[in-house]
Amino acid sequence: MAKPAPTAHAQFTASIPENYDRYLGPVIFEPYAKDLAQRLGKTDPKNVLETACGTGIVTRRLLEALSPDAGLIATDLNPAMLDHARAAIGDDSRVSWEVSDMCDLNFESETFDAVVSQFGIMFAPDKAAAFREARRVLSSGGRFLFNVWDDIGKNQFAMIANQTITSFFPNDPPTFYQTPFGFYDRTTIKKMLESAGFSRVRDEIVPKSSQAPAAADFARGLIEGSPVMNEIQARGTASLEEVESELAARIAKNLGDRPVPVRLQAIVFQAEG
Repeated sequence: MAKPAPTAHAQFTASIPENYDRYLGPVIFEPYAKDLAQRLGKTDPKNVLETACGTGIVTRRLLEALSPDAGLIATDLNPAMLDHARAAIGDDSRVSWEVSDMCDLNFESETFDAVVSQFGIMFAPDKAAAFREARRVLSSGGRFLFNVWDDIGKNQFAMIANQTITSFFPNDPPTFYQTPFGFYDRTTIKKMLESAGFSRVRDEIVPKSSQAPAAADFARGLIEGSPVMNEIQARGTASLEEVESELAARIAKNLGDRPVPVRLQAIVFQAEG
């Protein structure tokens, strides 16, 4: 059976990695990167795989938490994201970088004592396969640690972004935001993990508070820091500038400005191999 092709929603290319890292990283990803690294660091793993590492936001925090004799392989499906992460983190003998699909990992079975992924599984075209692969490469008793965004209604910034963007294209609305905020049912995810061979599956709702320096910057990140930018440009009936301007105005009205208070909610899962 042929494996599913990566979806357009998972293609973080061209200028997207830079905007993602600059405008979204500190606001919505850094709080959870610290959380995952702290959780993993308590177990002192020696051989770690990170999937969907993006621009290295979690990678950097993992390196801070891991011991000097640990090893970390950071992977992503998008070479552009890996290039940005490698340049941002610089030299560290403990980390190596590889392009790899979480649904078809290019590593031997039972290779790692921990697998970590931040907000990546939602983009996998075959989530069951991604869970099976994580289990396959884990050694017995190894730990799988990952998070997903909770319902978009629990993340007002994303709900505002989605409503604003889709309002410009009522007959053909961009669907990007359904992907990162569409895989959060805890019961379903637990069953999928158990079917993949994991045990001792635990989950925890984790709210966080953050802030963006300005509504305009946050709006730019929410559009130009994700593949929704490509969806807007492909439709051609509204410019990025028009959509971003409206989104900035709605963020300022509903959340505030200079700074923008941002409330986040994610779900953290932990399971054993």
